[in-house]
Amino acid sequence: MSNQIQPVRGMNDVLPAEIGAWQHVERVARAALAAYGYEEVRVPIVEHTELFKRSIGEFTDIVEKEMYTFQDIGGESLTLRPEATAGIVRCAISNGLLRGARHKLWCQGPMFRHERPQKGRYRQFYQIDVEALGFPGPDIDAELIALTARLWRELRLTRVRLMINSLGTAQARAGYREQLVQYFRSHESALDEDSRRRLGGNPLRILDSKNPQMRALIEGAPLLHDYLDPESREHFAALRAALDALGIAYEVNPRLVRGLDYYSRTVFEWVTDALGAQDAVCSGGRYDGLTAQLGGEPTPATGFAMGLERVVALVSQLPDGPPAAVPEVYIVASGERAQLRALGLAEQLRDALPGRTVLLNLGGGNFKTQFRRADRSGARVAVILGDAELDRGVAAVKPLRGDDGQTDCPLSELPARIASLL
Repeated sequence: MSNQIQPVRGMNDVLPAEIGAWQHVERVARAALAAYGYEEVRVPIVEHTELFKRSIGEFTDIVEKEMYTFQDIGGESLTLRPEATAGIVRCAISNGLLRGARHKLWCQGPMFRHERPQKGRYRQFYQIDVEALGFPGPDIDAELIALTARLWRELRLTRVRLMINSLGTAQARAGYREQLVQYFRSHESALDEDSRRRLGGNPLRILDSKNPQMRALIEGAPLLHDYLDPESREHFAALRAALDALGIAYEVNPRLVRGLDYYSRTVFEWVTDALGAQDAVCSGGRYDGLTAQLGGEPTPATGFAMGLERVVALVSQLPDGPPAAVPEVYIVASGERAQLRALGLAEQLRDALPGRTVLLNLGGGNFKTQFRRADRSGARVAVILGDAELDRGVAAVKPLRGDDGQTDCPLSELPARIASLL
């Protein structure tokens, strides 16, 4: 029997061969967020359990069944964050960032939910979370959606489509909830076990059921749109007008409700048909009441969370894949003096070529072995240094990805020669 310790179920390693796609997505996202004026924050992975009960809602699947909650040595109930919005709002309140101010904030990192692991759904998963605090109008909702649309363009993703809806205010939803409960109670025998459980706590979540046997019943349910307050109708109409002006295609999905209690008015979701059952790639919406609910000043807010595993999977499906991360220069060195000099030469090239990757052959090997390593590395240029070259004050330079031949270059001119080849 093997005594190897295996990873925790649903928590995966990301290997060097895969990390290039992750870094590409993160790099593109970071640049896009900066272009729209969003600033990065870093919030704790562990928060007080009460934060998520008050924000997400006690009758949600996340709080009832999926949170990693434990008591610390002091007896406090703590939870590994299942999502980031509540933590960012808590951060804004705790650090006095609001008080009439407006902030565009984002963070990235791992989230934790004890779900049944399957492709595209993990117990430790990564998100980029984006929040705009203090902005009341539909214009910020439209800009957030435009930001996500820009991300898909820059990542060259085409198999995504946008769905939008409005949940109205809490008061409007309360009236709708009564009608929904009445409808489903009249068909209670047709409800599955999950829906019966949700009926007493969070009946709107029944509309999000993935059970195909529930589809016809859900299609016959009352529509939230018919119960919206006038202000929410106006807000949603303005959002649609803005998206039309931006040329962003969308579908109004009256059954889109989102799984967290704090949402109000605008909700949206980018979905794909390229990842099987796990079709949601990026989800968000407005949560104007959450700050006051967590003890802060009433503050309008909106945001979204993007699932990195799913976006990386889409990028990896592209015909030419994500840009490969390969070194630019590989230094081949043979001879005791040359190997010692090559250490300093590698540092000199890294100083002269910031942002470029310079690999130095380590661990010995003859010229044939070292050239094989250089070729496998994917480097564009090899720098060859032997004791004979060192005596002449030169290094040989050989492009590895073309037909150009090997030439000698004075060591003092080497950084400039390499720069010209790259």
